[in-house]
Amino acid sequence: MWEQVRQRDVLLFYPYHSMQPFLDLLKESAADPAVLSIQITVYRLARKSAVVKHLCAAAENGKAVTVLVELRARFDEQNNIAWARELEEAGCHVIYGLAGLKTHCKILLVVRREEDGLRRYVHLGTGNYNDSTARQYTDMGMFTCRESFGADASSLFNVLTGYSRPPRYNRFITAPDNMRPFFERMIDQETANAEQGLPSGIFAKVNSLVDPDIIVRLYRASQAGVPITLVVRGICCLVAGLPGVSETVTVYSVVGQLLEHSRIFRFENGGSPRLYLGSADWMQRNLDRRVELVFPVEDEGIVRRVEEVISLTTEDTVNARVQLPDGSYELQDRRGRPVLNCQTELAARARRALQQKEKDINEGLI
Repeated sequence: MWEQVRQRDVLLFYPYHSMQPFLDLLKESAADPAVLSIQITVYRLARKSAVVKHLCAAAENGKAVTVLVELRARFDEQNNIAWARELEEAGCHVIYGLAGLKTHCKILLVVRREEDGLRRYVHLGTGNYNDSTARQYTDMGMFTCRESFGADASSLFNVLTGYSRPPRYNRFITAPDNMRPFFERMIDQETANAEQGLPSGIFAKVNSLVDPDIIVRLYRASQAGVPITLVVRGICCLVAGLPGVSETVTVYSVVGQLLEHSRIFRFENGGSPRLYLGSADWMQRNLDRRVELVFPVEDEGIVRRVEEVISLTTEDTVNARVQLPDGSYELQDRRGRPVLNCQTELAARARRALQQKEKDINEGLI
């Protein structure tokens, strides 16, 4: 696992990919003599959690293991209390976050001693470290050992454990410190680009869109001519297609066999697109009252894969419903379009990629 992540950033897209590589990395970390410490945030866990099993094993093997357990995860309070006790009994340092703020970000940091010094391995996700829901929710998780990400991860855990105040991050965008101003600045920049005749565009995939300030800025961007595509599975308080208000906005709701849970943000940025993944929806509670994390995708291969997901999601003619100006939704018009279920297609592509990789391995090509 270490060698693979050193070579390049790695993206897992659940449930089209298995969560097992993430669990394998935790298992390797627990047993590897070179691993010095493990830090992780926990919001929801499976009833029989392999994550907890590996963290306990790591602590028993002498690793410095810090686990932030969010006890106020709705409907999982009792479950999380029980896991916190088990982790403490195994020797993990269990903390409960910052006063007045739910910790909703998904991050793992492993520090390992290597020949050229200490190296930090980071996993960042859009969903919980839950090996049960990873089979039912669509979520993305990225492994990286880029130094800028590792430094930011250490800084974030220093904040969460109370050792420091929020710093200036290299790559991370966090709530409640700087996420709202970041999104507002990015939306306003797209508005300015459109007004100046530069390439512009906004894509966001979230579970809910209810924040008034974000909505007002999206309306302004639309009135400036910015093409805006939103995939909002649940509540959406923005109304698309209103003359003179939101004519350039299209809102999709994708409801299929799997629960759409990944959060993706893309800004055209004058022709140099910037892509982000993260844990936060566009809601007041996420932007102002929780510890959330959004991070840039910098690996070109992963950027292409996420943009492929964006395209398939918005081209879906089976699960996608389009919002009308009266606030109602209708199935996407199939006329002149092939029948496309984005979830089925993504599963098929993942299988084909795996088969091709197995073939290349058998033929000695990789």
